[in-house]
Amino acid sequence: MLVSKNIEGRDSGLSVDAAVADETVISGDLEASWRKICSGLRRDLGAQIFGQWIKPITLALFDSGNGSLHLELPSEFAATWVRDRYAERLLLAWKAHHPAVTDLVFQAQSGSAKIARVSPLNGTAAPASRKAVSESKFRLDLDPRMTFDQFIAGHSNILALNAAQRTAAAEKPLFSPLYLQSSTGQGKTHLMHAIGHAFREEFPSSTIIYMSAERFMIEFVSAMRRNEGMEFKASLREADLLMIDDIQFIVGKNSTQEEFLHTVDSLISQGKRVVVAADRPPQALDGVDQRLLSRLSMGLVADIQSAGLELRRDILEHRLASMPHQNVSEEVVDFLARTISRNLRELEGGLNKLLAYAQLTGREITRELAEEQLSDILSACRRRITIDEIQRTVCEYYRLDRNEMSSKRRARAVARPRQVAMYLAKVMTPRSYPEIGRKFGGRDHSTVIHAVKLVEQLRGEDSEMDNDVRMLLRQLES
Repeated sequence: MLVSKNIEGRDSGLSVDAAVADETVISGDLEASWRKICSGLRRDLGAQIFGQWIKPITLALFDSGNGSLHLELPSEFAATWVRDRYAERLLLAWKAHHPAVTDLVFQAQSGSAKIARVSPLNGTAAPASRKAVSESKFRLDLDPRMTFDQFIAGHSNILALNAAQRTAAAEKPLFSPLYLQSSTGQGKTHLMHAIGHAFREEFPSSTIIYMSAERFMIEFVSAMRRNEGMEFKASLREADLLMIDDIQFIVGKNSTQEEFLHTVDSLISQGKRVVVAADRPPQALDGVDQRLLSRLSMGLVADIQSAGLELRRDILEHRLASMPHQNVSEEVVDFLARTISRNLRELEGGLNKLLAYAQLTGREITRELAEEQLSDILSACRRRITIDEIQRTVCEYYRLDRNEMSSKRRARAVARPRQVAMYLAKVMTPRSYPEIGRKFGGRDHSTVIHAVKLVEQLRGEDSEMDNDVRMLLRQLES
């Protein structure tokens, strides 16, 4: 049993294996490095995520013998959550700011919690009692959840999906490299992991390298400082499949750009497969060498468009189908799919947060709970749609004169579209019932409440009405 002081001076008992033989009390240098790392993470992750998951971390113990740094969190749930989502980013940050740290161990503050380690080149969690096996310079770290079977296809991503499957197939693809391009959170990384899984299944003895551009740069610079540049280059060029994510972060760095160019040239000339991903097309990469730009453009550039409403709904339903014990109504699914539209990572993250909150508190998952717990995501995603815009769109859809939205006519051909517009005004704008009523000819708030409840009821009973509302929602969100 080792006892150390963390940065707050609290005793923490740590049960570790024989490899951690001598403890080192946390030094001022480590504390200073941690403050710098936190500053960068606060900026990159945002104040809310940083405050919830990163800020509670305390430095517990550093073993200078094997480079292991123990990080403590308030609970085992928090330790597992941070390890699964931020381990590689944290390890890369430590290697950049304090190279002596080569291994991270995440644990709860309770001494009975299990310890999970992140190996420097792997990033996968392993029990602290099992010694990491160094099989090769770059060990493959693929998310088991990111396979082709788990990728939901739609009109916006079908080209990229087909190209990714072709890249991983036994037959030699017609193009190399494959360049996956989309904005953040649309599925690029999922497809790269899926390519890795399928290629490994097709060629079990092949060498696959997958890493982020950030890790590529850090590993390259570290190798050059250790006078191991030739070994680093040789390891890259042994790959049968090389995948680099977020390639936009490599551009502008002359030495790493040059090395990546030569690596791509070498692999392509050998008939090997190369996949890169970026948030912009090759021509929009800032500061890129023209030779590298030519190589990246010579294969297939597969663009992934933003997911539409139907694809977002399909993704949520697919996720929930694997969790039959979770009770989430169609209304909540529809609300999340309509509202969280910026990227799919936010969409799944919002659902996960909602499910975790409901499980930990025992509260029923309702639309009200979703609005309460996901207010930060929802406010960022909502486009500022006005009631005037809703009225105009509804009148065009039902071929009515715009004045009918404020008229006193009660004929069903007029009243029903007006009620639909009131319903849309409530679900798509932050306006209150009285404010909405004033925009519809000065009607009382009770009239708006009745309209909203009636349309909600009709959507469940009348497929034609539900289809009308869905079409209008799609038009207004596009």
